[in-house]
Amino acid sequence: MPLVTMILKRVPWHIPVFLAPAFCIYGLFSAFPLIDTLRLSFFIEDTHGVQSFSGLQNYGFLFQDPILAQEFWNALWVNCRFFIINMLVQNPVALILAALMATARIKGVVIYRTAIFLPTLLSVVIVGFIWKLILSPVWGVGETMMSWVGLEAWFGPWLGQQETALLTVSLISVWQYIGLPMILIYAALIGVPDELLDAAYVDGSRPLRTFFQIQLPLIYPTLGLVTILTFVGNFNAFDLMYTVYSGAGGGPEKSVDLLGTLFYRTFFGFASQIGSTTMGATVASLMFVIILTGVAAYFFFIQRRLLRFQY
Repeated sequence: MPLVTMILKRVPWHIPVFLAPAFCIYGLFSAFPLIDTLRLSFFIEDTHGVQSFSGLQNYGFLFQDPILAQEFWNALWVNCRFFIINMLVQNPVALILAALMATARIKGVVIYRTAIFLPTLLSVVIVGFIWKLILSPVWGVGETMMSWVGLEAWFGPWLGQQETALLTVSLISVWQYIGLPMILIYAALIGVPDELLDAAYVDGSRPLRTFFQIQLPLIYPTLGLVTILTFVGNFNAFDLMYTVYSGAGGGPEKSVDLLGTLFYRTFFGFASQIGSTTMGATVASLMFVIILTGVAAYFFFIQRRLLRFQY
């Protein structure tokens, strides 16, 4: 009995006990569906629903079929542009807002911080539907609101034009999610040791120089985290496009057709297109490979270099 008691004291049994619920939930709702999706991509299904192993046949068909191949490469290119717009607009603006709140003496910072972060908590369905109503050229209030500042001549059916649809939806996404990178960067900025800032002040460094030469390098790891979160979120995007355009059709001339909407059409079918579980799993598997490749490249080439800036 003393031996059993001694073993129980030495073995950290509480670690697996507390990790077990999270591990089971993650395995059931995330890991298992992912593994089964990868498995389905190597099978074909006949008209009777009988599946048989086909190896890489689905991947070959996806890249060789004229229609599917064109839709896949178009969706990948649109997804890359969607990510680039978010990177060039969302993250720099989030950095500026976080820097102003962390360094400038602004009254009511808590109110501004809450107001900017609040859209992140809203449902994407609600956000998409509201902006669809606002930007509608028939009954929307967007033209009226722009007339208040004399810009009504610039208003147009942005969601319905091929040239402006992707940019418009991207800016809606930026409006909703800019609060998350702002909060992460803000937390990193206020975590910079005061001793470093005081030493810079004593040496005569101005606020702008202090920010760029001391604070900004110290939050490089956080900026890297924000970048990879933006990448994963953008390449998983689906619900905003589905809500704004009332389906997975991909918008005008497939100008907002992301990998997520392509996967939906391929798996479940849309309009006259018949869905296929195995081909849908193939598209989903390629999405997983693209995201995994991007994340792995980030951690291998960038994250290791950024860690030296961590304080």
